[in-house]
Amino acid sequence: MARAKSLYRCGECGHEHPKWTGRCEACGAWNSVAEEPVVAARRGVRGERAPAAEAPGRLREVQSPPNARWRTGLDEFDFVLGGGIVPGSMTLIGGEPGIGKSTLLLQAAARLEQAGRSVVYASGEESPEQLRLRAERLSEDAGAVRVLGETSLERIIAATAAVPADLLVLDSIQTVYTELLEGAPGNVGQVRECAGRLMRFAKDTGTAVVVVGHVTKGGGIAGPRTLEHIVDTVLYFEGETALDYRLLRATKNRFGSVDELGVFAMTAAGLVPVANPSEVFLAARSAGITGSAVTALMEGTRPVLVEVQALASRSGYGTPQRVATGLDPKRLAVLLAVLERRAATGFSDLDVFVQATAGVRLTEPGTDLAVAAALISSLHNRPTPSDVVFLGEIGLGGEIRPIAGLERRVQEAARVGFRRVYASSRASLGNGAAELIGLDHVNQLVRALAA
Repeated sequence: MARAKSLYRCGECGHEHPKWTGRCEACGAWNSVAEEPVVAARRGVRGERAPAAEAPGRLREVQSPPNARWRTGLDEFDFVLGGGIVPGSMTLIGGEPGIGKSTLLLQAAARLEQAGRSVVYASGEESPEQLRLRAERLSEDAGAVRVLGETSLERIIAATAAVPADLLVLDSIQTVYTELLEGAPGNVGQVRECAGRLMRFAKDTGTAVVVVGHVTKGGGIAGPRTLEHIVDTVLYFEGETALDYRLLRATKNRFGSVDELGVFAMTAAGLVPVANPSEVFLAARSAGITGSAVTALMEGTRPVLVEVQALASRSGYGTPQRVATGLDPKRLAVLLAVLERRAATGFSDLDVFVQATAGVRLTEPGTDLAVAAALISSLHNRPTPSDVVFLGEIGLGGEIRPIAGLERRVQEAARVGFRRVYASSRASLGNGAAELIGLDHVNQLVRALAA
């Protein structure tokens, strides 16, 4: 029997190779090239005409759906999605094992069933009996949700269309295969083809599809990069499994804002939305502790207050350590170099540890001032004022620059109880919610905190 033809495709960029190679010659990614079978294209019969194409209509003539979104009742989930699930859309949720993806989707499915929406929960990882055991631990009544233990994509689509269902939840995309392709579930070709067929099914029938995706060691969703390009929305479920809080973040959303952040508390009865993340993140903060500073992040359209902690101690080794949790280590190295050179602080022979509490990531430069304040506080063993929030970017010259969205951040800080703001002297506050203490250079920050 002749062996089926195969090609080798990069899972990162999609570049095709004539044979397997350890490194993609197009994007340079290592161990991203995988074999996939070639599906022969259907040959047309001689004389057969192609079906007539539908004439394009004008956009103003397209009728809007009567119900634009379906709200799940989980406020933080709906907020990250942009107001709820859009009919006919496809959403991808990624996250580490045990983070709570299946729990969140089972709760959302139960609430949608209670709201009159028909839901099919198809799982290739758990049997219906295991899903029932999971549902019994939740506070939601998920008894009406239709469950299906199946890995064949054709059977899943047929069962969903036969209901018919308003929402299909597929857990997970890496366990499903299509009979049109050879190869094991989870390979590059299977994942891309299954995702493409699910998207076509969603657009043709109006059934919303939510799929779960495994993540790699680097934190990205496993499978070809085209998987994220196909879907309408990409959500990441983050957080430490040892902590009680989970963060849901949108990195792509065709129907809403990106980089929105939803916060959930993991309890014995399931995930509970957290309405005021700032108060929760600062609840464990103790007054009078050195090496602590508070800043405000802009997560999409929502300002969130977080605590930054730093510890500088004498090194017990030849080379001092630099450890950053929730902060880019390279950014920490830059800030230490600026403080050493521009503000005459001595960190060169000290071990430095910096972390953002509650598993939050500091990805924007507006948090530089808070990181520097926590470092200076730990170095001089003097606590920062308990009613001050630090908002500003630090340049390589030591200058403090204004940041975007300052007024919204200050309003959130004032709501929680902060009365003063350390920021760039070029910034302005028109709302009067807090007192602005303007700084031009990190030298001024050192004098203010070390005095």
